[in-house]
Amino acid sequence: MKRDTWGSRLGFIFAVAGSAVGLANIWRFPYIVGKHGGAAFIVVYLICLALMGFPVFISEMLIGRTAKSSPTGAFRRLSRSSAWSKAGSMTILTGFIVSSFYSAVAGWILGYLVEATVGNLTHFQSTEQAASHYTNLINNPWWCCAFHFFFLLACIGVLYSGVRQGIERGSKFMMPLLFLVLFILVIRGLFMEGAGKGLAFLFTPDWSVLTPAAIIVAMGQAFFTLSVGQGTLVTYGSYLKGDENLVTSSLPIVLMDTLVSILSAIAVFTIVFSVGMEPNSGPGLIFHTLPWAFSQISGGYFLALLFFLLVVLAALTSEISALEPSIAYLIDERGWKRKPAVLACGLGAFLLGIPSALSYNLLKNYTLYGMTFLDFVDFLASSILIPLGGLFAVLLVGWRWGIRNALHALKEGAETLFIRFPGIKHYFWFCIKYSAPALILFVFLNALVS
Repeated sequence: MKRDTWGSRLGFIFAVAGSAVGLANIWRFPYIVGKHGGAAFIVVYLICLALMGFPVFISEMLIGRTAKSSPTGAFRRLSRSSAWSKAGSMTILTGFIVSSFYSAVAGWILGYLVEATVGNLTHFQSTEQAASHYTNLINNPWWCCAFHFFFLLACIGVLYSGVRQGIERGSKFMMPLLFLVLFILVIRGLFMEGAGKGLAFLFTPDWSVLTPAAIIVAMGQAFFTLSVGQGTLVTYGSYLKGDENLVTSSLPIVLMDTLVSILSAIAVFTIVFSVGMEPNSGPGLIFHTLPWAFSQISGGYFLALLFFLLVVLAALTSEISALEPSIAYLIDERGWKRKPAVLACGLGAFLLGIPSALSYNLLKNYTLYGMTFLDFVDFLASSILIPLGGLFAVLLVGWRWGIRNALHALKEGAETLFIRFPGIKHYFWFCIKYSAPALILFVFLNALVS
C-alpha cells in the first residue's frame, strides 16, 4: 500500500503547527503566566523550550522521517528490537486517550462558541454569574455529550479525506484563520484602556516572584505545548520525504507555537486588565473571567465570538493530530483501509470520551484515586504517559539508535545548514543525549510525588 505524504512544506508546517497549537497555548498558557508572575515565567519557559521541548520535537520527527512508519513500527525499526516497539505502541495509546478526553473538554469550548453566537456570554454583572452559567451548562449531560459528539464529527470529517486532502488542506485553512482571529483580538486588546498594565505584566520581569514551583510549571509547559510523547510527531514525520530539512522545517513550527502562546496572553491580559481583574484567575479564566469581561466592554459580543472561534480552531487541529497515530497504526500494522480506520478510531474516541463528558454531572460522585474520570485520564496521560513517551523517544534517538547515527540522519537535507552553523550539531548532541532526558525525568518524578 502506497504511504501518504505531505503535498508541500507549507502544508506540513501548518499541519504540525496545528497539532502543537491547542488548548495548552490559548487556555493554559495565559492562566499559568498570570499565576506565576508574568514575564519572568516566560523567560524560564523559553529556556526550557530550548533545552527540552525542541530537542524532543526534533527527535520524534526524525524517528518518523527515518522509519516511514507509525510509532510501533518506527520504534521497532530504529531499535531493531520488538521490546522497543511496545514503547511506540504506548505513545499511540496515549494519543488515543488524549483524543477522548480532549474532545470532551473541547466540546465545552464548541458549546461556548454557540453560546457566544446566540449572545449568552455578554450579559453578566459579575464573575459569579458567569461561573453559575458555566456550572449550569456543565451539569447538563446532554449538552456535554452532544458537543463532544459534534466536535469529534468535525475532526473525523477532516481525517476521512486523508493526509493531503484532509489534514493538510484543513490545516492550510484553519491555521491562517486562527492567526487572523488572534491578531484581531490582540489589536483590539491593545487599544483598550489599561492595556499598558497588561503588557507591563507580561514583558517586565519581576524575578522576586519566580518560585521553584513556577520553574517546574514552566518546564512542564515547555514539554507539553509541542504535542510530544503521544505518537503525533512520529506519525506526521513519517509522511515527510527523506531529504526534507527537518531543522528549518521544524523551527518555524516551534516559533509559531510560541507566538500563539504569547499573543494569546497579550489578548487575554489586555482585556483582563482593562476591566480591573486580577491576572491569576486560574483555569476559570476562560469560562468565568473572560465572559464577564466581554460583558463589560464595547464590542464584547464580537470579541467573545472571535475568542471562542479561536479556541475551537486550535482544539480542532490538535484533536485531529491526536487521532492520526491510531489511524496510521491500523493502516501500517493491521492493513486497514484509511476510511474504516478513521471511523473506528473516531467511534472509539467518542465512546471512551463519554465518561469524561459526564464527569461533572452524572458521574461526578464516581472517583478514581480521589479524582473524577476526566481528571484521572488527564493525570494518567499528562503526568505519566506523555512524559514517558517523550523520554523513550530521546533515549531511542540518543542512546539506542545512537546519537552519531541520529545526527547523520538529521543532516540529510540540511548539509549546508550544519556546515554554516557547526554549533547546531553540538546543541542537538547535548540536548538529545543529556539535557532533555534529565529534564523530562525531573518533570515526570515531580508529577508523581506532587
